[in-house]
Amino acid sequence: MNYEHLQTQLFNRLEQREQDMIDLRRHMHEYPEISFEEEKTAQYIEEFYKGKDVSIKTNVGCRGIVVDIKGAKPGPTIALRADFDALPIQEETNLPFASKHPGIMHSCGHDAHTAYLLVLADVLLELKDELPGTIRIIHQPAEEKPPGGAIGMIQDGCLEGVDKVLGSHILNNVEVGKVMSASGPIMTGNSTFFITMYGKGGHGSMPHDANDTIVAGAHFVTAVQTIVSRRMNPLEASALTIGSFDAAGTTNIIKDSIKIAGDIRVMSDENRYKIEKHFRELLDGICQGFGITYDLEFTHGYPVLVNDKATTDQTLSAIQNAQIDEVTHVFYCPPFPASEDFSYYAQEKPSCFFYVGAKLANQPYYPHHHPKFDFDEKSLLISAKTMGSAALNHLFT
Repeated sequence: MNYEHLQTQLFNRLEQREQDMIDLRRHMHEYPEISFEEEKTAQYIEEFYKGKDVSIKTNVGCRGIVVDIKGAKPGPTIALRADFDALPIQEETNLPFASKHPGIMHSCGHDAHTAYLLVLADVLLELKDELPGTIRIIHQPAEEKPPGGAIGMIQDGCLEGVDKVLGSHILNNVEVGKVMSASGPIMTGNSTFFITMYGKGGHGSMPHDANDTIVAGAHFVTAVQTIVSRRMNPLEASALTIGSFDAAGTTNIIKDSIKIAGDIRVMSDENRYKIEKHFRELLDGICQGFGITYDLEFTHGYPVLVNDKATTDQTLSAIQNAQIDEVTHVFYCPPFPASEDFSYYAQEKPSCFFYVGAKLANQPYYPHHHPKFDFDEKSLLISAKTMGSAALNHLFT
């Protein structure tokens, strides 16, 4: 069977299994589990492969699952990755298959990623006698919570023998039928910080006898914004957000301690360390000036996700040339400001991470990580076809 005929067979079988993808997605959506606690989800994925002619490893890293579909002919090993954790969010969608676990919700689309990849793996398994090389399926837990599940799976050998890694993510703010990616830096690296400032409390009528942490904290919040506006190259994207200023008190009491927390995003890992340096200098100087002390927890999260140019060009070209009926537009896009621990795979192997449009038509838009997040399930078949066509292309060329 030649490459074109094999691709046609793949698409036909995926179309026949579209309802299976939807059913799998809805089951996972009903029973979400948060990062590093996905015990039953991992069991569910493992059960899907039971009795099938595959090599399977469980508990890779944490609860990761690695499945090898070995073709009958020699060739490369192409890894396909999907994540399966949910978020600590109370669902407000009123969907008939809404989460049955209070305070936990699939509000980023990882249920979709796992559902399409399970069915794609099943179909590729049916066609394995025609495949050159090996397809490695990486079912990854804990994408949402640093240090993430990817790094543990890599340390546990999930990329041994792999030539390239492909991943995708649905986007519910992009129209169904659109598929996009870019080479080079495509998603930001992130860092988080937690500060506790300690001063000397006192009566509001006698500020000269106190060291006011609220005033010091307010100065810091204002000053720290100058790192991005005055210390960083304006042509190199970065953002610093104060997400929490915890200083609740009363009208006539000077607080003896406050807490500040926030987030940093960068498009180069070099800038991550530049920002940290200036951040520490400002914090130290302001606290010294106000006569207070502090504790700082500054943590670097996921690195910048950098797509390999050759792998990305080949992936998008393969999807475009596959002439998938449901795909209307394949294009190169600007970088995306969120972060992803797929970046760890991309540090190890030539990789491409691409996006699949999943916007609900004629309905209110609620972004990823929102309690009312939802997406168009037509994107499941598109995700399977695009990933399948890319995987075949990388196997055969």
